[in-house]
Amino acid sequence: MSDPNNVKGATRFARVRAALEARTPRAGWRLWIYEFLLFGFKQGWACLFGALMLALLLGTHFFYPADAPLARNDFLTIMAVLIQAGMLAFRLENWEEAKVILAFHVTGTIMEQFKTRSGSWNYADGGVLHIGMVPLYSGFMYAAVGSYIARVWRIFRFRFEPYPPLWTTIVLAVAIYINFFAHHWLPDIRLGLFAATALLFWRTQVYFTVWRAERRMPLLVGWFLVALFIWFAENIGTFAHAWSYPNQRKGWELVSPAKLGAWYLLMIISFVMVSLVHGRKSPRE
Repeated sequence: MSDPNNVKGATRFARVRAALEARTPRAGWRLWIYEFLLFGFKQGWACLFGALMLALLLGTHFFYPADAPLARNDFLTIMAVLIQAGMLAFRLENWEEAKVILAFHVTGTIMEQFKTRSGSWNYADGGVLHIGMVPLYSGFMYAAVGSYIARVWRIFRFRFEPYPPLWTTIVLAVAIYINFFAHHWLPDIRLGLFAATALLFWRTQVYFTVWRAERRMPLLVGWFLVALFIWFAENIGTFAHAWSYPNQRKGWELVSPAKLGAWYLLMIISFVMVSLVHGRKSPRE
């Protein structure tokens, strides 16, 4: 393995990871426990941007003054920008990941404009940092997903076998993105998109390295697990009144589990966008 301190674009995490992976606990169950804890540490690091955003949403929900001269929406946007800048300045994130985050911010903001106008969900009023009915911090929620996928891809050194032709994955991702808009006036083809996803990826395994041994998981299962955790995060976001679905306007309710399907399809878009940066094999650290 190359020295993480000498690899161009390596983050500070690479040095910490290398130190943890160099440790050698006693054999037996201690090895399993250590690998499990290392897995949790790496996942936590990959979730850092999203976790900070959720902490902001909850913190401002409970403690932000209603009569503050700076609207909560604007405060969230400014803090999201500062978090992003800080992660780059302190090398907690590299520029390749920042490019992915920017792409997610743009595609997410475009979707938000359409979805809020069509009444799928809405944001609280207030502030000047918004486009139409959408506060600018909303794009960072999509960016948090992109940040996680880009970081976990690098941290766990993902590789995939077998992998479908790249052009087929791009076509699938574009079709999913278009359907998020088009199903409002055309037939919803998400069942067909699920079928196409299964057809393309049902044999694909994601190989990842937590510590020393490479492990694997069906990629379709991995996407579901990520979608599930995003659904948990969405419940936290709506509880904090960052946005609301129509059924939550009279009081908070659990986000419908049916949204898992939408988040699963978002995983396809996210995955393909990151694959264009990292490729299908393990990226350098």
